[in-house]
Amino acid sequence: MMSKEVLVIGGGAAGMMATITAAEEGASVTLLEPNERLGKKLNITGKGRCNVTNNAGLEELLAHVPCNGKFLYSAFSRFDGRDSIAFFEALGVPLKTERGNRVFPVSDCAFDVSAALERRLKARKVTIIQDRAQSLEIVDGVLCGVKGAQRRYLASRVILATGGVSYPATGSTGDGHRMAAAAGHTITPLQGSLVPLQAPGCAVLQGLSLRNIGLTVFENGKKIYTDFGELLFTHFGVSGPLVLSASAHMRHFHKKTYQLEIDLKPALDEAVLDRRLLSDFEKYANHDFINALNDLLPRKLISVVVERSGIPPRQKIHTLTREQRRTLLHLLKHFTINITAPRPVEEAIVTSGGVKVGEINPTTMESKLVKGLYFAGELIDVDAYTGGFNLQIAWATGRAAGRSAAHSKDNDTTRHEAQGGLS
Repeated sequence: MMSKEVLVIGGGAAGMMATITAAEEGASVTLLEPNERLGKKLNITGKGRCNVTNNAGLEELLAHVPCNGKFLYSAFSRFDGRDSIAFFEALGVPLKTERGNRVFPVSDCAFDVSAALERRLKARKVTIIQDRAQSLEIVDGVLCGVKGAQRRYLASRVILATGGVSYPATGSTGDGHRMAAAAGHTITPLQGSLVPLQAPGCAVLQGLSLRNIGLTVFENGKKIYTDFGELLFTHFGVSGPLVLSASAHMRHFHKKTYQLEIDLKPALDEAVLDRRLLSDFEKYANHDFINALNDLLPRKLISVVVERSGIPPRQKIHTLTREQRRTLLHLLKHFTINITAPRPVEEAIVTSGGVKVGEINPTTMESKLVKGLYFAGELIDVDAYTGGFNLQIAWATGRAAGRSAAHSKDNDTTRHEAQGGLS
């Protein structure tokens, strides 16, 4: 097979995978990346540990992609979580599987993942150029080059893998969306997913971290999600692992209302918790109500719970009625927080929205509008829940785009086929 020239724009997870794959398939590949280092965002994922993927097969992967999951059927069929594990271990990165089938390097170091990818790029003699792509050059619907900040690059096959718009300091500045839009692609609205949430009424609790709590999300009063873990109160609202996971289920702030409900004592059912309250009340029988909750709650939360309960803070414990105790019990199991909005997309872990999937061939990742243009990763309008699923999207789409670009032929048949299935 003749060597193919492929240009990849973006040296993140999807871009590096696309580059390696295209090179392995016999292409001569050039990778453009504006940052001095590749994988800048990859190196901060999972709090620096890098949740590489999820040890899951096709059906489980698709179940964790709430937005346009069907589009990924072909990519995941060819490269699922277990394939990613085999790929990285073959690169010399030992992996381990933790709770929820989350996969991490044994070293707990994200740099080991990016370093292994860089070694593979060098082994495959990929040309890496530090330059920022500014625009695609397209003539009669066919890609012919890329204009960079430094110079022009002739290319008949380009893989756009520039990421979304979250964490702009890592280079995710929306360049890919602008180039795709200029090429005629539809960009669906961009918003944050896996993002902290705004709740103005929580400012008094700033800095308080709650561990081992239950969380339920209500959308217009209907329960849509439950989880268990850790939550952090901030100056703007709430954050932490529980909140980031929950935010992926809260996608319609423009037309729906959202409320979080915290179970502060998930290990105790109401009957057991009631007995606990009776025991504490007996111990603090002669104390004021506000001074009798130190064994039950973090100090910072006590005044808020007292206020919400409606029980006078200076009422003696031994004078509390059964109804007052029941009110407190209900509050401990159903502590509510009204959410007004997500934080800005720049603070999100991933971007929801992007290049419309109906304009991309799901098998090849090639544009249905422009021959020779491919997409991979967060740039596409697909995003998933936490647990390694978003990186798996990057690996699978990068793999598909790289293989397809390497094997693409210079004829009009592909273009006519691609343009025939627009939706």
